Amino acid sequence: MATISLCMIVRDEEQTLARCLDSVAGLVDEIVVTDTGSTDRTKEIAAQYGRVVDFPWCDDFAAARNFSFAQATKDYILWLDADDVMEPADQERFAQLKAGLDGTADVVLLPYHTALDENGQPAFTYFRERLLRRAAGFQWEGAVHECITPRGRVQYGETAVTHRKEKAADSDRNLRIYQAQLARGKIFSAREQFYYARELFAHGRYHEAAAAFETFLDRPDGWVENRIEACCNLAECLCAVGQPAQARQALVRSFAEDSPRGEACCALAALELEQGRLSQAKFWYETALRAVCDTRQGGFVKPACYGYLPCIGLCVCCDRMGHHAEAAQWNERAALYQPQSEAVAYNRRYFDAIGCEMSQ
Repeated sequence: MATISLCMIVRDEEQTLARCLDSVAGLVDEIVVTDTGSTDRTKEIAAQYGRVVDFPWCDDFAAARNFSFAQATKDYILWLDADDVMEPADQERFAQLKAGLDGTADVVLLPYHTALDENGQPAFTYFRERLLRRAAGFQWEGAVHECITPRGRVQYGETAVTHRKEKAADSDRNLRIYQAQLARGKIFSAREQFYYARELFAHGRYHEAAAAFETFLDRPDGWVENRIEACCNLAECLCAVGQPAQARQALVRSFAEDSPRGEACCALAALELEQGRLSQAKFWYETALRAVCDTRQGGFVKPACYGYLPCIGLCVCCDRMGHHAEAAQWNERAALYQPQSEAVAYNRRYFDAIGCEMSQ
């Protein structure tokens, strides 16, 4: 069985670090925590689990992670952030995954749940390069939103890492780093241009973000999953500045990249619904239900867009069309995805009030 080094970079994480390390301490063979300048008890907590090393922060996440990886001594390197955890079921899956590692896989990609819905189910997920074979010499790239490009023998696993943020991050940090790079004359790669646009979008700078997304989409070298996401984000920017027609065009543009994604279909449906175009909205919600939710493509996935949201949307469309029995059926189908949904409960009360019986 292969051995694993857990390598982390942290700063002022006393609130969450022990929770993270407790969830994986029995699963790895070495823990190395790289501290980038903590002023709280982070280093003291980390020392209870493994080795602590220091790295002077230089506004470059890739540099910090590469330094942390250089401290590893085991066969594989696992990385986590301090506000990540492995839930009990995933701890069992990870133990099984580790038992099966024979040293032939270069990269193991695992699901990363970065947001949960009201029922604790993944609301936003994607695969990340989570375990790397140390001898393969992988290097992180990108001062912000750093990544490792998978190569060699790539393996997928079902062990999820769940992100459970407890404190507010420095919301301006990433944009500040990007802007400093631009001021120094840096020319962004396609991936950097995409994430720079997303930072502008997150800061509500919609006109600038839209222009940045357009610049990314005009490039020939962007990753297809980033291009699809950029179309969706561009549409959100255009809606925010009162340009729904252009937003619709941006969403349709995503279909030229690959098969329709549920996220784009739901966004199109919502646009049509807002403008009272019920037949068109119904079509796009139905299309979302036919779309394939494949997290292994590597893009950002909102699972609700492939089940719950289209069903709720179809409920609304059918009800407004006067097809109340069909609407009630769609509401019950939505309940199969999210049984505790407040929207489902509200709709049930509404259908009871109007004396609606579901058609067979």
